[in-house]
Amino acid sequence: MFVITTKLSKTRIAAVAVLLIAAIVLAAVAAAARSADPEEDPLEGGTNDARLAYLTRCGWELNGEPIQTQTVKIPAEESEVFTRYNELQKSQGFDLSQYAGQQATRYVYEVLNYPDADGPVYATLFVLRGRIIGGDVTDSGPQGKIRGLEK
Repeated sequence: MFVITTKLSKTRIAAVAVLLIAAIVLAAVAAAARSADPEEDPLEGGTNDARLAYLTRCGWELNGEPIQTQTVKIPAEESEVFTRYNELQKSQGFDLSQYAGQQATRYVYEVLNYPDADGPVYATLFVLRGRIIGGDVTDSGPQGKIRGLEK
């Protein structure tokens, strides 16, 4: 049988206690961050309910399921079309250029309450790692336009 003894000073005991308390606080903060309510993150887009909630907050009434879901690659090279589209995104607080070359999921929903639409209207959201990174609303009628997400 072995017996190990050690001499602990009050300073060492206090240091160990402080480290244990710090570890417990960090674990509690990490657990709280993981269990945060998705509605607290306005750009949560990992679930259909979260995407619908976001678009509803923007003022749109939608069919409940996306009519199209597609993986798209954010262009890595600048082009005139991408630059113009990204200007629309920047006006909404998004910037797709920071995701250049990455693959996102594109969700398209039919909008039911677009005023004076001449044809179907679609809301598009781009989601990467569960967060909304951009989107638009497009009136596909003959005189239709593409616009930001806010009604």
